[in-house]
Amino acid sequence: MTEFIKGKELCRDFFHQIAQPCIARHFPRLRYSSGLLGYGSDILGYDDPVSTDHMWGPRFYLFLQEEDEGLQPQLEEIFSREFPYQFRGYSVHFSPPDPNDAGVRHAEPLSQGRVNPLVFFYTVDSYLDFYLGTHQLEQLTSIQWLSLSEHRLLALSLAEFYTDQLHMAQRLEKIRYYPQDVWLYLLASNWYLAAEEQAFVKRCGSTGDELGSALACSRIADRLMRLGFLYCKRYAPYSKWFGRAFQELPLPQDLKEAVKTAVLAGSTQQREQPLVYAQQRMAHLHNQLGLTEPVSEEIVPYFGRDISVIFADRIAQAIRRNLVGTPLEKTPLIGTLSQVPNFTNLYEDVGRRPQVEQLYR
Repeated sequence: MTEFIKGKELCRDFFHQIAQPCIARHFPRLRYSSGLLGYGSDILGYDDPVSTDHMWGPRFYLFLQEEDEGLQPQLEEIFSREFPYQFRGYSVHFSPPDPNDAGVRHAEPLSQGRVNPLVFFYTVDSYLDFYLGTHQLEQLTSIQWLSLSEHRLLALSLAEFYTDQLHMAQRLEKIRYYPQDVWLYLLASNWYLAAEEQAFVKRCGSTGDELGSALACSRIADRLMRLGFLYCKRYAPYSKWFGRAFQELPLPQDLKEAVKTAVLAGSTQQREQPLVYAQQRMAHLHNQLGLTEPVSEEIVPYFGRDISVIFADRIAQAIRRNLVGTPLEKTPLIGTLSQVPNFTNLYEDVGRRPQVEQLYR
């Protein structure tokens, strides 16, 4: 059995040892960029042997200048003829796209004939149009930022280029992280959305609705975790990797443990205290950063009831005051669709971005 190799290492070595010399032999004057970016658990460094069953293996993106797009058939022919059948124990040959599975391709063993490698050809602009829905990264408005998939922004921020004569990495610097007003808006949104249910964990439990209490707790925990990504200025991945990436954030360990304890608790009594403590710790982090005037971190009864809260809505209001005079001053505090895990059909469909933008107008 082939020893597992992380995809980033495999693809990097494949390009430098196989593809780059091949291109240099046949097109010594070609100016291009190449690397690994976009889809895939290997981009995040989370790939494992299970990941190898589809769209994983020796692969790379090749970005051409517009005037060189006509060379693609020749490059494909050369790659097909000269690439090896295997590299470091992994097949270089892939099946045709499966029309019944969103065009997914699978590595297939091959011992004769021509290789069909997993190489993606684009110009820089055409790739950005395909992946984000726009190549005009310097001109993104605040509302356009909110219509972009956060996971896709993350995947582009982690791009690795093997050669970059077209300066694509410099282009991507424009979306390294959210601009200040969008960042503040997302912070305010997540505090506001957490506050919407801050009393429900205990209230549901007091009526005997443990299931409702657990669900409300999970939703608040999700918002707290997203606040963790925001305060650390890291894009959050989609749900498959969300919990793992949260654990890797440079946040206080007791805060992470409090969130985990609350979500895994078996009763309202066990989940209320760690959940409100996690909110308190996140509020303390907010105050440490000095983004607004200091906000109370005190845990208090909810309007005199036997329910503990920190009044998270006060933090949302304090942040929102910093949005006065920006395009997002009056935008409803709903966050982004990327923060609703089951809405992938909306936020991953770049063709729907104009419709998504209407939510914020």
